[in-house]
Amino acid sequence: MMKLRLTSFLLLLIPCIFADDHTHTYEINDEVTVWMNKVGPFRNPQEIYSYESLPFCRPNKKETLQTKSDSLGVLLERSQLRDSGLDIRFKQSQKITTICELEITDISAKIFSDAVKEEYWYQMYIDELPIWGMLGETTPNLNTDKYLDAKETQAFLYTHKDFTIAYNRNQIIEVNLTSENLQPILPWQVYTMSMSVRWIPTSKIFKNRFHRYLDFDFFEHHIHWFSLFNVSILVIFLCSLVAFVILRTIPNDYAGFHAEDNDLEVDRIDESGWKQVHGDVFRPPRKLLLFSAFLGTGSHFFFLSLCFIILIFMGSFHNERGSMMTTFLVCYSLTSFVAGFTGGSYYYRYNGQHWIQCLVLTAFMFPCFCGTVIGVLNYITVSYQSLQILNIVSFFSVGGIWLFVSCPLILLGTVTGRSTSQLGNSPCRVNNIHRPIPDCKWYTQPMIIVLASGILPFGSIFFEMYFIFSSFWNYKFYYVFGFLFLVYIMLVIVTACVTIVSTYFLLNSEDYRWHWTSFLSGGSMALYVFLYSIYYFHNMTRMSGSFQTFFYFGYTILFSTSLFLLCGAIGFMGSNMFVHRIYQYIKSD
Repeated sequence: MMKLRLTSFLLLLIPCIFADDHTHTYEINDEVTVWMNKVGPFRNPQEIYSYESLPFCRPNKKETLQTKSDSLGVLLERSQLRDSGLDIRFKQSQKITTICELEITDISAKIFSDAVKEEYWYQMYIDELPIWGMLGETTPNLNTDKYLDAKETQAFLYTHKDFTIAYNRNQIIEVNLTSENLQPILPWQVYTMSMSVRWIPTSKIFKNRFHRYLDFDFFEHHIHWFSLFNVSILVIFLCSLVAFVILRTIPNDYAGFHAEDNDLEVDRIDESGWKQVHGDVFRPPRKLLLFSAFLGTGSHFFFLSLCFIILIFMGSFHNERGSMMTTFLVCYSLTSFVAGFTGGSYYYRYNGQHWIQCLVLTAFMFPCFCGTVIGVLNYITVSYQSLQILNIVSFFSVGGIWLFVSCPLILLGTVTGRSTSQLGNSPCRVNNIHRPIPDCKWYTQPMIIVLASGILPFGSIFFEMYFIFSSFWNYKFYYVFGFLFLVYIMLVIVTACVTIVSTYFLLNSEDYRWHWTSFLSGGSMALYVFLYSIYYFHNMTRMSGSFQTFFYFGYTILFSTSLFLLCGAIGFMGSNMFVHRIYQYIKSD
């Protein structure tokens, strides 16, 4: 009898256990929670506030509203879901139902009016499906007094929410929200806030329910395909140019260098060119410690980006909140080994004596830079009381992942790199005395080469930058990771080819300072990305205000710095292979 009662009790609990927005399955009349997320001006995507920052009334049926506990990835995306208190039941349609009575005072009338005039919107979630609604609308003031300011407007507030929810069997497939019943915002008025719910069946399957949020016409436009075709042509051209340099020009130089029968020809050919610096080209670069840290961090970002794009491309991570951020954190931590290995092995190869300093600089350099920028933005966020603040839980969680996962892997990589590298492994012996660098023409100066080298790599990702910026700053879900993967591969090829050609021109002018030049040549593309971001801010958006400006350029600086290190490492690795290749047949006396 006791077993029968226990079984019956467990059967009664099954709907309660499995009917929620985690399992995405419901039974008839189960409660469907409506989660409120954030509000903010539509033109400023990063200026977001808590839904409760506006003086809305609380639903009559619920006195205490719970906050949803989420993963670290969701917290880093600045989501804060709180139960709205709206009473919605699965498959139970509702006619107009009163939510609460909203009493407007002088203060709340000003708050609502200012929010409506700034085009405030709010975001809600039902079964992990986002829905958006506008707070209200503005209309020109009907007062025809000619002395009245022509820009004077009247703010109206939406007082009714109409939910249309499509379901397939026991799962929610689609949610739509229509805001209705505009009422003028006037002080000392009482408004009845109401809602209605309609449930409609659909044949759409659950795994495709997020497709309606993907803008196929925008991302899969023929211009996107055309840009990919143009980049492919650029890649073919640059690869052909590099092949010409390696297969035609350099063999001719070899022939002149090894000629033994005609001394006059040897003197004529060898009086200038890249062969003259074979005794200096493998000198360690200046500020070897800093260069090793830059190279290690850039190599880390290279493998991080590759792994992250492949994982996102293989999975549908945009279906779940915070999944992309969580994936990024995992990839960043696990690929930290590359930073230590690359930086440590390069530093040891040039007989670096302070490998612990190299380890510390590699591990702390970029995280400290990010922490400084985010700290400044956090200070601004506190003054504005925005949701963009990084709370203490997120701070210690990310810090713990970096300290206990990333740093040990960097240490392991550094030790492994030192133990597997060979000291002074270069094709040519380095002369004891530095060869003087002759005067050269203006277009072979390292700074000119660096600035010119970034143009073609930026051109290869120009169109994709527009789509990425639009998805991040204009409320679009970026999902074409197949495009992104192809563009990333082409960026790697273009950056490597351009830097190889730049290094060849630099060495031909008898300037052996190719290490920093090749790194800066590859990384200079980030400068053009930052300049494009300024153009995008002023011409492609309606962002305004100091809060949004600080956040826009703060995130852009982090993004551009990451691109600089990533492409700089790509450029140096390509040039390093090229230099070792062309000098391997030249033996020092």
